[in-house]
Amino acid sequence: MSGDDALDDVGLSLQQRRVIAATSHAQRARHLSPKFHESTDPTLEFFYHPRTLSVLVCLLAGFLYVALFIDPSNDILNTKWGLVALCSVFIVISVVLFRDGPFIRPHPALWRAVLALNVLYEMFLVFLLFQSKQTGRQMMAFFDPVLGVELPERSYGDNCALTVENVRDGIDIFVLAHSLGWFGKALIIRNHTMCWILSITFELLEYSLAHQLPNFNECWWDHWILDVFTCNWLGIYVGMKWCEHFKMKTYTWHGIREIPTIKGKLSRAGAQFTPHSWTVYQWAPTRRFKSFAGFIVFAVLLMLAELNVFYLKSLLWVPPEHPLVITRLALLFLIALPSAREYYEYYSNPRCKRMGAHCWMLITTLLTELLIIVKFGRGEFSEPFPTPVIAFWSLVASILVGFSIWQFAIAPWLRRRRSSARTDDSKTE
Repeated sequence: MSGDDALDDVGLSLQQRRVIAATSHAQRARHLSPKFHESTDPTLEFFYHPRTLSVLVCLLAGFLYVALFIDPSNDILNTKWGLVALCSVFIVISVVLFRDGPFIRPHPALWRAVLALNVLYEMFLVFLLFQSKQTGRQMMAFFDPVLGVELPERSYGDNCALTVENVRDGIDIFVLAHSLGWFGKALIIRNHTMCWILSITFELLEYSLAHQLPNFNECWWDHWILDVFTCNWLGIYVGMKWCEHFKMKTYTWHGIREIPTIKGKLSRAGAQFTPHSWTVYQWAPTRRFKSFAGFIVFAVLLMLAELNVFYLKSLLWVPPEHPLVITRLALLFLIALPSAREYYEYYSNPRCKRMGAHCWMLITTLLTELLIIVKFGRGEFSEPFPTPVIAFWSLVASILVGFSIWQFAIAPWLRRRRSSARTDDSKTE
């Protein structure tokens, strides 16, 4: 007999049966959850009740207004409004139907919307992948008519004398972008050592790819003094201080109605935009081979996210300060926050057998960007890799392979052999 039939035999009211069935469904969903589950914060009860009909009415009202009052003779404007409406419908459907991710603040619906934006971006990338390079550049002009024009090449390594004037000339808006970028990456990675490893690795990648992208051709003091030990250090330092603050914070949540003062209520409302709890990432890559491989994969994905934007804006002729580039970076930051949490859960929890939706979508997005770069880059980067670059990264790969063989194969075998020898000696005595 099914669960619903059993409920009918009890003789409960229809409302009571619905409540019990909904509770059982929620319990089954939590039981089948592949990773982890945080209880929904009930403080602001209004926002945690289903509002699907209200959202539907507002959405249709917006569509009606746009459909009636925009100029029907402007095909380009109509196409843009149609794409906005299409994306809006998809986001609303996703917010209603997608499962919750690892974060519940400020509201689980926000992170479902972030996942929906990732899906939309991935669908756009798949469409772009099947276009020609010239068509892809023309598509950028659809978003902004000033695009679609070849960008002038800019190199930062023309005058590398370490003087005050040259250093002053090297300071621009991208200095702030470096600091903000590494502040965000510190919140994503949550590990001081790993941040520094990746910071240095990216500068080495800039050296290695300077023959393909002219803006990677920087002076030595630009790489190490301005970038690594000034901008990156500042971003990592402030980001890790934020992580330490959230780590040390005591998370005791009270309902707004329970707080007597206006100041306390406002403070509690602002705290809604802070984490519900904080997880410290202990990567420990030398613990076992899965941890080591997972650490390498995570680092490669982060470097891929960094490099993709440089290649895409170069191939599609989008200036680095354009809102499309900034929007892509901001979207990737929002996507990476829950993705890193899900990746760490899959990485560190042996009971977790399935990767989360945010993480899976982000990996798919990064690899699709890479496919676009490979396709559009044919014929663009004709200069071969310099021999020192090939030799250096071959050495790095050899060290990583040799270390993994020693750490996870030879060293455990030697320990087992010594342990067996001591056991035999004790038996002989």
